[in-house]
Amino acid sequence: MTKTLVKAPFRADHVGSLLRPDSIHKARKDFREGTITSQQLHAIETEEIRKIVDKQIEVGLQAVTDGEFRRRFWHTDFLEHLNGVEGYVPDSGFAFKGEETERYDVRVIGKISFNPNHPHIKDFIEFKEIVGDRAVAKQTIPSPNQLFNAGIRNVDIYPDIEEYTKDIIQTYRDAIQAFYNAGCRYLQLDDVYIAGLNAPEIPFNDSGYSREELIDLALRVVNGILEDKPEDLIVTTHLCRGNYRSKWAFEGSYAKIAPILFAKEKVNGFFLEYDDDRSGDFEPLDYIPNGGPQVVLGVFTSKHGELEVKENIKARIEEATKYVPLEQLCISPQCGFASTHHGNILTEDEQWAKLKYIVEISKEIWG
Repeated sequence: MTKTLVKAPFRADHVGSLLRPDSIHKARKDFREGTITSQQLHAIETEEIRKIVDKQIEVGLQAVTDGEFRRRFWHTDFLEHLNGVEGYVPDSGFAFKGEETERYDVRVIGKISFNPNHPHIKDFIEFKEIVGDRAVAKQTIPSPNQLFNAGIRNVDIYPDIEEYTKDIIQTYRDAIQAFYNAGCRYLQLDDVYIAGLNAPEIPFNDSGYSREELIDLALRVVNGILEDKPEDLIVTTHLCRGNYRSKWAFEGSYAKIAPILFAKEKVNGFFLEYDDDRSGDFEPLDYIPNGGPQVVLGVFTSKHGELEVKENIKARIEEATKYVPLEQLCISPQCGFASTHHGNILTEDEQWAKLKYIVEISKEIWG
């Protein structure tokens, strides 16, 4: 197989999800009500994916995504199609700032393994055909660490967390290879769990482990799934503090995880949230190895449409260079525009204007 070298992440990049257009919202409703078939829903999604691929290329992005248009949630759609995992409706949603999320989650019902017929593999093949050689087709999936959130592990099936860890690592190793075989060369792991390990009170711990033990475990899991990954596969991690209808789940800097995860996680890049005061300062970036992973600074917000002041953005990037060389930095929104089907509180026009603005500023900084 010919190796295709991808120099990602790019100076102007984005996390992945995009606002679902009205046509998809309507098609999902029609499908639930039984007035259209799954094939018709798929066709409508495909047509809208074609449009947003064209639009991403038009605004100047070198990496494009399918906007996560075939998903309801950024994580559950992938996880519930693994063997041994199911989606279900819990008694309550997740607590975000000023809002409870729609009630939906996943739980373990059997031994976990990768499903070779996972629909996201087929979806990626179709998406990559749409992109062609016009840009890099980027795939986003939830980090394996999301399976360590409280309430997901079934202690009757997995009384030993180390056995659980071993199966999760193998499951994701198989998933990564499947995406690679499908032609993926740029894969992003979305990880709210690791970012949450910085929170004053860890919001999802039922393991009995201390914060330090959980941080070590999270590192072991990510590095475990990346062991022996194909050399020409770029893998990045997005550390997210929650993104639901422009609300967030928790706050805190990256200081508690930086000495371990920033220093030792064997990814090609980190997508980090730095769009507001609750993100903390850039000092944790000092743990990023010089010449190591690229650091994608999420200094633009996806939570509203107002464009950031260019001089302020450039000043923040200059500040970050105290800890990471300029050539090791990139810029992006802090998160996707629609981590769930609900989307953030801004318009599609504002979304595209922001992405175009990021590309323009990146050219001014890096040429």
